[in-house]
Amino acid sequence: MILFPPAKINLGLNVLRKREDGYHDLDTCMVPIPLYDVLELLPSAQFEYHQSGLTIPGATDDNLCVKAYKLLKDDYNLPPVYMHLRKEIPMGAGLGGGSSDAAYVLTGLNTLFQLNIPTAKLEEYAARLGSDCAFFVKNEAQIAHGRGEILSPCLLDLSGMYLKIINPGIHVGTKEAYDGVVPNLDATSVKSIVSQEIEQWKGQLKNDFETSVFRNHSVLHEIKDELYAEGAVYAAMSGSGSTMFGMYSAKPKLTFQDEKSWMERVLRF
Repeated sequence: MILFPPAKINLGLNVLRKREDGYHDLDTCMVPIPLYDVLELLPSAQFEYHQSGLTIPGATDDNLCVKAYKLLKDDYNLPPVYMHLRKEIPMGAGLGGGSSDAAYVLTGLNTLFQLNIPTAKLEEYAARLGSDCAFFVKNEAQIAHGRGEILSPCLLDLSGMYLKIINPGIHVGTKEAYDGVVPNLDATSVKSIVSQEIEQWKGQLKNDFETSVFRNHSVLHEIKDELYAEGAVYAAMSGSGSTMFGMYSAKPKLTFQDEKSWMERVLRF
């Protein structure tokens, strides 16, 4: 079985309040985008995990894909599998690649071994692995609340739009992203803004992390300005960064192809 876990972008991100458990309540719209990792799952005589492409730091046992397998193995007595992840989505970039990989392990194992786990239950398992994981179970535009695991439908039609994503290889840690963020329970809901025409989003649809992250990494603000200057209808940072994106009605050109350490892609919904 070969699967293609996608990346995501955040359309708007309001930090509403800090909770007693240390997490923050968020309000955002997450949208899958056509940028993928490659995941292979096969029955095997013994458990094997292999990884190629971009290097994932840390021990194998800490990998979200391995954790996802063990999570279902404990409850469903799964046989061993061979797992190979080809990593193409940058990590620590606000694109949710690791969360997507883990969710696709869950859904892939459900199909491979005919476990018949309902979607709602798969979302519960995914939420135990990470805040964004549950989103990728349905893999469609959704409004996310709580720490990102409380999901509701979002009617959003971006078909025909072009998306430029730019990742300058800057890692933004969670603590850094939240430093300087002032929670605001009265922020205009993301859902009410994305329900408008996309031409209305600029100036209304905001990512609260941009204030603190742009302060530390001014190049990200410069990229956002460049995206608007070349005709983006809407531009923003995804998640806690550092990936920037612009949305266009006509295909944009590559701008930063001379920056060898950067990733720049033009995609189409």
